[in-house]
Amino acid sequence: MAAYAVCVRDGQILLARSPAADGTPEWVMPGGGMEHGEDPYDTVRREVEEETGYRIEVTGLLGVDSSHRVLREGIGRAVDHHAVRFVYEGRIIGGELRNEVNGSTDLAAWQDLDAVPGLVRVGMVDIALRLWRERPVTGRLAGVMEDAE
Repeated sequence: MAAYAVCVRDGQILLARSPAADGTPEWVMPGGGMEHGEDPYDTVRREVEEETGYRIEVTGLLGVDSSHRVLREGIGRAVDHHAVRFVYEGRIIGGELRNEVNGSTDLAAWQDLDAVPGLVRVGMVDIALRLWRERPVTGRLAGVMEDAE
């Protein structure tokens, strides 16, 4: 389980950069995994501050993304993987933009919304942006079946 924040201001979205499994840098939503017993609301605030330096106010729950698939590493055994991701809208209320040190990301930056389609990014960026734009009353997007990690 994880929680992510969509922070948009002045036509830009706050993103973090993380290396893919092959080392290629790719843009991700600020956020991440919940600690045992942690509320997702607290997770998203903690993770955004860790990865970007900003403190946020959560202004709404945009939705929940659920992905279930069986993963196989090489010829090893299959792993049943179920990811549940809470996607919140956030507003910057303090802190200063900085890069995470010794964490899962190496860069935090504001990106123009119009430039996002041209970025090397994980699928979760597109899902989060769709939730932000469409704001489905059910909190679910129709037709999302792809890998979003």
